[in-house]
Amino acid sequence: MEARIIRVLLVDDHAIARNGVSLMLGTAQDICVGAQATNFDEATERIASEAFDVALVDIAMPGKNGMQLLQTLRFARPHMPVMILSHYSEDVYGLRALHLGASGYLTKDVSADELVQAVRKVASGGKYISAAMRERLAMLVAQGPLGAHESLSERELEVFQRIAAGQSLVQIGAALQLCPNTVTSYRARVLKKMKMACNAELIRYALELGVL
Repeated sequence: MEARIIRVLLVDDHAIARNGVSLMLGTAQDICVGAQATNFDEATERIASEAFDVALVDIAMPGKNGMQLLQTLRFARPHMPVMILSHYSEDVYGLRALHLGASGYLTKDVSADELVQAVRKVASGGKYISAAMRERLAMLVAQGPLGAHESLSERELEVFQRIAAGQSLVQIGAALQLCPNTVTSYRARVLKKMKMACNAELIRYALELGVL
């Protein structure tokens, strides 16, 4: 009987990252990258016309980000596992991704062996999180309160990260296609929710969390 091939949709706006992940998955005979997409629109077009066993999705992309794509894919293809593969640490997006229905979360420093193992597991209907993420979950169960950033919406989190990276309100507005007044409102909500008074506190928190 012919072995089942796991067909992967790889979504990342960086060609180098896509090529690297493709090479890593190419070490496994039972996994192939069936298609690649560089953004939200390309990914949804692929999903509408082709069948995949797993979607591997980056978070930081132009336009709608990977978390928004995750939500769309969970609605459009509820039985297709979506795994986040990002340079952001699990502390930033890990729990949020799992809450939104991701089948796994890995950072881009993952080894080829672990990536292959993760794809196989989620393709078979399981969940995959790293050892670091399991430790994080155990700490949350023991300690209770979540980090200050966990209360932010997806858009607020994007604004927070860009403020922490030193971008001006005009730059943030251009990147997110928002008017400066709207960005100002988001900044105010971020500061209020995180109980902070200024950008310097946001930057300090981001450095401690490893967001930058």
